[in-house]
Amino acid sequence: MTFVTRLFRRPDPEQRLRLERAVADLDRELAANLELTSMFDQTKRAVVLENGEFTRHRATIETGLGAASGSLADLYSRISDTEAAMERRGPANSIRDDDRRLIETWEGDARSVQRELREALANPPRSPLATLLRRLSVVLPSRR
Repeated sequence: MTFVTRLFRRPDPEQRLRLERAVADLDRELAANLELTSMFDQTKRAVVLENGEFTRHRATIETGLGAASGSLADLYSRISDTEAAMERRGPANSIRDDDRRLIETWEGDARSVQRELREALANPPRSPLATLLRRLSVVLPSRR
């Protein structure tokens, strides 16, 4: 594909639909995981967090929403540590402060990633031409 062709390329509607579906599926999965951690807070019984939608849609998110994919991948990489923290128990079924912080940090990060995904989808990527013009306006001095 030549430079000029890529510059004026329009976004693919099918790719946009796949991206919307991926974000919706991940949004539901994160909401379910947050509900599970809420149940853990109430019952103190360890839960198994879901990661199937992330595995299924990871490539789509990386391609379509590159900026949001890093924090999403980090969040899902910490699931096993979070689950392990839920399983550890001290005397009288207590949870260590470090484990509680780890679980609460994961919950907060899950909420942040959920918002980040929604915002990234709501703000579609710029066309290559718009990106080029914006970069040029920053680099070139104004004549005003």
